[in-house]
Amino acid sequence: MLMERQNCQLLLVDVQERLLPSMAGRESLLLNCRRLLEASALLDVPLTISEQYRKGLGETEASLLEVSEHGTRFEKLHFGCAGDPAILFHLIGLKGSGRRQVVVAGMEAHVCVLQTAIGLASAEFDVFVVADAVTSRTERNRDFALDRMARAGVRVVSTEMVVFEWLHVAGTDEFRTVSQLIK
Repeated sequence: MLMERQNCQLLLVDVQERLLPSMAGRESLLLNCRRLLEASALLDVPLTISEQYRKGLGETEASLLEVSEHGTRFEKLHFGCAGDPAILFHLIGLKGSGRRQVVVAGMEAHVCVLQTAIGLASAEFDVFVVADAVTSRTERNRDFALDRMARAGVRVVSTEMVVFEWLHVAGTDEFRTVSQLIK
């Protein structure tokens, strides 16, 4: 199954300022999350952002907030977004308008991302986790999480897969603009 932008929504999970310094590969995470956020804005893919216990972990990292004005932010206490009634209601609302595919990026892969992805798959969404746009404090925990999600039926993809599947065709003005995010 390909990701089709008219059927997709993007979910950024808990990329928060006080949690970020302890993450493995945080520079790569930020770069790829920013690419996804910018592509979603340019291609009209709805964006939802979760923040785990904002008082303790802070807001979404500033460089991502500056390119996420088109998104809807939620604070949560549940680890998985599917466990939070307000977030799940919002995502189901987007699903009702045809956006049953959820592309998930964020942290930590083995906690909030994993519980979100498996929970959304159980709620009959088509879930795609972006492997190079998720992380944990250790690479080992991230790898375990990606393996477990794949075994649970979640599709594991890369940032470039998402962007080029959303574009679908080269030679357009959209392609020229969005493909610059990858260079």
